Amino acid sequence: MAYDELLAARLRDLLVDEPSVAGREVTEQKMFGGLGFMVGGNMAVAASGQGGIMVRVAPDETDHYVETTAAVPMEMQGRSMRGWLRVAADDVSDDATLGTWVGIGASYAASLPPKHP
Repeated sequence: MAYDELLAARLRDLLVDEPSVAGREVTEQKMFGGLGFMVGGNMAVAASGQGGIMVRVAPDETDHYVETTAAVPMEMQGRSMRGWLRVAADDVSDDATLGTWVGIGASYAASLPPKHP
């Protein structure tokens, strides 16, 4: 399954106005069948090739978001990855909720040292 281009456009639009990315370069990169959005070279959020979004969060906040939101831990090769969450498309159907996740992912990515190509 390819990523949802409409969802990717919504992510792009929200990132433009996200205060935490001010002064940081926002780039896009196709990966794992999805479209990732980087802030300062660090992954912030992605339109997933499996539907919905992937969000990068502080690893020590993973459990909090899993317990208090519709997010689930991202799994790769059967292993749960701390600091990475999946949120289903139905759970980000409105811009306010999607904007909250964009803010969380962008803020965390912006807090990391910038990566240079």
